[in-house]
Amino acid sequence: MALRPPRSRGRLRVPEEPYKINERITAREVRMVGDNVEQGVFDINKARAMAEAQGLDLVEIAPTATPPVCKVVDYSKFKYEQKKKQKEIKAKAQKVVIKEIRFGPNTDDHDFDFKLKHAMGFLKEGSKVKAYVHFVGRTIVFKERGVNLLNKFSEALADYGKVEMEPKLEGKRMTIIIAPLPPKK
Repeated sequence: MALRPPRSRGRLRVPEEPYKINERITAREVRMVGDNVEQGVFDINKARAMAEAQGLDLVEIAPTATPPVCKVVDYSKFKYEQKKKQKEIKAKAQKVVIKEIRFGPNTDDHDFDFKLKHAMGFLKEGSKVKAYVHFVGRTIVFKERGVNLLNKFSEALADYGKVEMEPKLEGKRMTIIIAPLPPKK
């Protein structure tokens, strides 16, 4: 018995356009904006004729407005510019980096100071610090040690960051989050 390849169901999917153009615009009247056209509210047929006369496309840029707002542009160039703007916005968006530091309930002073220096460096570079005390086995009975340790940690970092989340016990971990202070001008 030979295996057949699966049959496709219907036609291939074409990605849907984000904007309505030319004949796809269903409104009766549209508000025209742009550099190369007379601004105002026009009948859809007159607006299409204005776009066609210039050899360009009529693009609906604000479909929720009443009447919908349209612009006369070269659609492929318009899409390219929109994609470019989105990429620019994405590049400018700040990415939040969270660095984790782990303690035990019986962390020694030297280890504490060592991890504190690391946390200071993380906060100076603009990353958030998530410090947690991990309770293993029966050490969960020393919850107050965990709270004291994390409070001492946050007080030592007061000049570099502010506490975003107070010490909170989640399962076997007691967690605190410290965000960097905004840069001084």
